[in-house]
Amino acid sequence: MTKIRVCRTASIPDPLRISRYQKIPELGPRILFFSGGTALTGLSRELKKFTHNSIHFVSPFDSGGSSAKLRHAFDMPAIGDLRSRLMALADETVLGHPEIYRLFSYRFSVTENQERLKRRLQNMVNGKDDLINDIANPMRKLICNHLGYFYQSMPKDFDLRGASIGNLILAGGYLNNHKDLEPIVFLFSKLVHVLGTVRTITNDDYHLSVELENGEIIHGQHLITGKEVAPILSPIKHIHLSETLNGSRPTETKLRKRNRGLFEDADLICYPPGSFYTSLLANLLPTGVGKAIANNGCPKVFVPNLNSDPEQLGMTLQDSLMTIIKYIQEDITGDAPANTVLNYLMVDTKNGQYPGGIPTDLLQELNIELIDVKLIDKRHDKTYDNKRLVSALLSLT
Repeated sequence: MTKIRVCRTASIPDPLRISRYQKIPELGPRILFFSGGTALTGLSRELKKFTHNSIHFVSPFDSGGSSAKLRHAFDMPAIGDLRSRLMALADETVLGHPEIYRLFSYRFSVTENQERLKRRLQNMVNGKDDLINDIANPMRKLICNHLGYFYQSMPKDFDLRGASIGNLILAGGYLNNHKDLEPIVFLFSKLVHVLGTVRTITNDDYHLSVELENGEIIHGQHLITGKEVAPILSPIKHIHLSETLNGSRPTETKLRKRNRGLFEDADLICYPPGSFYTSLLANLLPTGVGKAIANNGCPKVFVPNLNSDPEQLGMTLQDSLMTIIKYIQEDITGDAPANTVLNYLMVDTKNGQYPGGIPTDLLQELNIELIDVKLIDKRHDKTYDNKRLVSALLSLT
């Protein structure tokens, strides 16, 4: 097989291309995103109208929220962001089993009595809860089986308040499949008819650690984001993986072979908005990710944050660009031009503000093209408009 790179002139937005994708989303482009959290939830819901082939790598390193309870109980990777992205891409029509969607999206009350929650969970396992009764067999039996495995393995002091049923089903499937996420994610995706592919970048039960410029070391994603605790007071100097939350053992992980194929097939790779270090860069840490990105000649585009990200304290847009390139190039043997891992910077300078301004001299030096297009709807507090951003990305494919 001979591979060649074909270039074309693109119009942004491209109405004809967008209309074609909307008519046949089953044949839509394979846009690959590195992301986690809720930053891309709205975009994912919009994207599935145009393509059922998008690829989403999410970080399994979260250490806060409901994921922390499961990680502490079972020594497992975080699955909260995984479930969230699966649900965002799920078919919400009657073709996508809305009764399963409701169950997987359901959360227990944060104020309910713990014993009552345990009894209700047991009723779900036995197929006697209203949320379960609406699901037809054999799907109900499969769900009850995985939920039952979680129930049997659950520590006696496990706090069910605020628990996501979808997370509990994923956790049960993970434990029931020899601590392998992929089989249960595949089943989960089929049950709710996920219109895309969602994977964790690795299955390893690791944590994030950062070194700040003032010399302080912080272990744990929940202490870095500035969402559950006060924001960091010194810029981040370096991020790496640790085996434990106390950071006693820095470690490495590898991109799984089955995930490598998704990189090879991508029509476009997007570094999207979101938590810069704990979401975007966290997905670039495994060995092999940088090489997989560089080996694909498809367009690669960075869409920087608009709002203040506590993780990017003291960073300009130029700093963000160079940090992405640095972490990817560290995985590549030999010198790799910057434009093999990043081709485009997509911004809206008319309606948005970017720290330090647009680094035009750097872009020219690195042969990275600037795409300055309307992406922001001023009526929505200067955040990216999902329809405009999706249209711009689709136009590049």
